[in-house]
Amino acid sequence: MGEAGIAAGGAPVDELTQDGMAPPHSNSNSLPDSDSNSNTGCAANRSYRCELPAEKEIVARIGSFVERCKKLQDEASVHSSRIRAEAQVLSQHALAYDAEIKSLKGEIAALLEKDMVGNHLVEKLDDDLYRARSMIYEGDVAALLPHKSNGLFLRLLLGPVNVRATRNDARFKVKEEYNTYRDRTAVLFLAFPCVLLLLKNFLWSGCFPAVPVQAYQAWLLFFYTSLALRENILRVNGSDIRPWWVYHHYFAMVTALVSLTWGIQGHPSCVRKQEAVRHFLSWAAMQGVSMLLQNRYQRQRLYTRIALGKAGRMDVVWGETAGMKGQIWVLYPLLFILQAFQFFIGFKLLKTPMVDKDYDWQMVACGVLLIVMAVGNFANTMATVATKVKVKSRMKRKLQRMSSKTS
Repeated sequence: MGEAGIAAGGAPVDELTQDGMAPPHSNSNSLPDSDSNSNTGCAANRSYRCELPAEKEIVARIGSFVERCKKLQDEASVHSSRIRAEAQVLSQHALAYDAEIKSLKGEIAALLEKDMVGNHLVEKLDDDLYRARSMIYEGDVAALLPHKSNGLFLRLLLGPVNVRATRNDARFKVKEEYNTYRDRTAVLFLAFPCVLLLLKNFLWSGCFPAVPVQAYQAWLLFFYTSLALRENILRVNGSDIRPWWVYHHYFAMVTALVSLTWGIQGHPSCVRKQEAVRHFLSWAAMQGVSMLLQNRYQRQRLYTRIALGKAGRMDVVWGETAGMKGQIWVLYPLLFILQAFQFFIGFKLLKTPMVDKDYDWQMVACGVLLIVMAVGNFANTMATVATKVKVKSRMKRKLQRMSSKTS
């Protein structure tokens, strides 16, 4: 019969019922039996309605992929649990060794006090214990030790996040970035006040404009805040920055913030009112020179001390850290002059209410803060000088004993 043997509904003529309809079991959209195996993914995941072979195939592939991901997650979880257990055991060993180092130091001190051991042997034992402590606190073991808390400053700025680096290379990267930042900002610390003073002498007549000075104070606020943030992170990662220098930067932040609210223009006697501003800019320029000298001389000395095992790899240079021989005749006098000048500026601001009825509270506040920073800087510098003298005398005695043995 040809094409005429196929009914319009799609079923052969000989399969039609008497009323011209296809049998109930007939379905023109049914798939071959050979595709029944590809419906596994749809059977496994009843949320999908799979009708075409391509749909069944992609559902099966994604289902298999999800299972593999789950298996990988389980394996990673087991691996992490095993690492945590091993790290806990190593951490307990590290804490025990640290406690043993402290105990041994106490025993050595007791023996030395009773004259049961010689000074030369004590020095050698101290060096050995320092090297042992460096192995614990400077190597990979340091990541297993309990780290210092973030402190209030970090919690206020960053929240309760962990800023401790787990790898040594990451910790040293934080330190090097801190040194690089100090190098860059030392130039700005010197250039900014010098430019303002030059413009005052050659361009501005009478008084400083408010905007340039306040821009400088805003930069100081950013500078000291960023330094304090970086130093807190360094302390968490094992650096031995003296607490005073972090506190010093807190005081400097408050001083810059108070200075921003000080209206230095529009006063009938702005020249007299801005006298402290001129003094402060001169002091800041000298401070910039001091920072450049510190970055140059002290860092060279620090690298030498690290190579000799007398300083940790996370130690940084700041303030008055003892440096090279020429630094005694260059940097220390400059530091003492800066501290005296800073105290003078603070005292001059502090006595303003006694000589001028028309004064601002910012003068008194800045005066108090400058005096506090000057006294604290002087105390820490003197402590460093005393430590340096003690170390020098110790080395001199050691050389004398060595020379006496050779003779």
